[in-house]
Amino acid sequence: MSLRNIISQRPWILAVGASLLVVLWMYSGSFDKTETVESFSNIKISGAGAEPGALPRVQVQNRFAEPVTRHISVYGQTAPARSVEINAETEGRVISVAGIRGRRLAAGDEILRLDMRDRQARLAQARAGVTEHRTSYEAQIKLKDQGYVSETQIAETFARLENARAELTRAELDLEYMVIRAPFDGVLQDRTVEVGDFVRAGDAVATFVDNTSIIVTGTIAEQEARYVSTGGAGTAQLATGQEVAGSIRYISPVADQSTRTFMVELAVPNPDGNLPAGVTAEMQLPGGQTLAQKISPSLLTLDSAGVIGVKIIDELNRVEFYPVELAVSTPDGVWVTGLPAAVKIITVGHGYVATGQTVDPVMAQPETALAGTKRSAELLK
Repeated sequence: MSLRNIISQRPWILAVGASLLVVLWMYSGSFDKTETVESFSNIKISGAGAEPGALPRVQVQNRFAEPVTRHISVYGQTAPARSVEINAETEGRVISVAGIRGRRLAAGDEILRLDMRDRQARLAQARAGVTEHRTSYEAQIKLKDQGYVSETQIAETFARLENARAELTRAELDLEYMVIRAPFDGVLQDRTVEVGDFVRAGDAVATFVDNTSIIVTGTIAEQEARYVSTGGAGTAQLATGQEVAGSIRYISPVADQSTRTFMVELAVPNPDGNLPAGVTAEMQLPGGQTLAQKISPSLLTLDSAGVIGVKIIDELNRVEFYPVELAVSTPDGVWVTGLPAAVKIITVGHGYVATGQTVDPVMAQPETALAGTKRSAELLK
């Protein structure tokens, strides 16, 4: 009987054979999978998937402290060095306007002029009064020796002379005040009067700003205030994209009661007036030199209390957690403080090990920045 006839008469034979083939195929695949897992476990650097009882393996790297300058980032805004409201010091009607808003003026340049009114006449009257009383006083002094005038008469005449001189000074000042001028070098920000307006003494007529230097103002935290000092250099990145440099001119001696922060001002030269005032800016202020290690931001981790830090290993290959503070941030890493001068940082596998756990460290390539010095080698021992 042929195989075809046997299969046609007994079809269950074909089904059994196919089932046996599937079982054999699956059984062979389990061996391959086991071998693959075991092979992967052998090369895994962390403790995950390691053999029972084996120490978890981590990669470590020697890091050495280097002196770096701390940088404190402060967000604030720019403002002109000075801004004043100019008020009229005498009354009158505006007859001419020389100052145009946004135009740079030198100290003493005319902004606007009031009408003359009777100022010239009052000035002439005051001068005549001074001449009259001075002549009378000088004559009485000559007659004093002859006994024709008393000391009281001379004192009265001298008082009238001084009063006349005061009137002359007021008349001269009133004539001067009819021309309103720029108080210092700067820019006329605003003018509130036009030709034909009548102003009285004390009325605001213009706002004038000194933008020959600008001030970047911000607040720093109370923990960082001790690192900043007046006269220190600083930089600022403006919202316009301009990067400027200046010096710290002021630090508030008392913290704000609500925010517990200190105000700081960075003075930036602006002789050409190209830097705008009133825009946001980020200041970078020097916070003094400190010893820090440069690491990748990915090595930073949090402990159970939410404190940021780095995991290292000690001489007995036990994991330790050190809280750190960010000193300087650069495009290729961050500089942190709070670590020992020489330390073995866990660079791979820190997320799989806990503080106090003993590990099997694998040394990565040594650092070249400072590892070659004798001082750093001694610190590591």
